[in-house]
Amino acid sequence: MTLPKKGSRLITVGGTSYRWRVRHKPTYDQGLGWSPMTFGVQLAKDPSSVLMVTLPHHRLDNWLYLEGASVRPALVARCITVALSEGWAPERPGSAHRLKVTQEQSVEWAVPVVNPLYL
Repeated sequence: MTLPKKGSRLITVGGTSYRWRVRHKPTYDQGLGWSPMTFGVQLAKDPSSVLMVTLPHHRLDNWLYLEGASVRPALVARCITVALSEGWAPERPGSAHRLKVTQEQSVEWAVPVVNPLYL
């Protein structure tokens, strides 16, 4: 499984280039606030294994105007670093590595939470 290049962004962490992407539109469950925001990361060149990150926040474009969070490059870099320390080998083929960011980590990493009604 690889991420589509269209709509993805490049980031370099530790001298290695990665491509990351948030889904363009929310899934039905994300739109209703039933499931959290997710994004994927893979190597920019010769992608093999994908990192799937789950955040403890709603998407900002949810349909019920629930508080949500935006994904910024600093957060993506932090997630890549944590996943690598947990054993994710992006160059090795295999199933996706899953990283679930906890509420405590989110606060510690200063993930901005916003109410879309005030945007």
